[in-house]
Order: sequence, then C-alpha cells, then structure tokens
Amino acid sequence: MKPNIGIVNALLRITCGFTMVAWATAKMVKYPWRDRYLIAAILGGMKIGEGITKYCPIVALFENQQGPKENQQQTPHTHQTAPTFNPIR
Repeated sequence: MKPNIGIVNALLRITCGFTMVAWATAKMVKYPWRDRYLIAAILGGMKIGEGITKYCPIVALFENQQGPKENQQQTPHTHQTAPTFNPIR
C-alpha cells in the first residue's frame, strides 16, 4: 500500500481515533448493553490504523475515480476501456 495521506492528516486521524476509542470505552463501562459504543470504538480503531499506515481506502477510491493527475504523463492506451461514471462532473 502506497501512503496517500500526509503527516498532518495522519496525526489528526490518530488523535481523533484515540479520542473516539477513549470516549466509547468510557461509555461502554456505563452502558454495556448498547452496541453503538462498540461500533464507535471499532471506527476509532480504524482511524488509528489509517493514521499509522498513512493509507485511507476512501481517499484511494476517490483518487481512482478522478483519473490520472495532470502532472503525470499519460501512457498510450493499448486497449479501449469503457468510460467511468463520475457524478461530480
């Protein structure tokens, strides 16, 4: 996996992830029968993982949908591909 987020973004994700995990575990101690705190803890753990690896699958998905960047040279196509649907355009 190639990192696709910067260092500041990664540090923010780690900080927010630890905050979410701490909040969710504190709430789970008080209300152990509620599942939404477990889900919040899992999402916080995912944010921590994204920050440590500096890879976000959502960012990668949107980068793939936008096509090649302008500063990269396009290689000649050897085969025809179908156009992709982009709702932003």
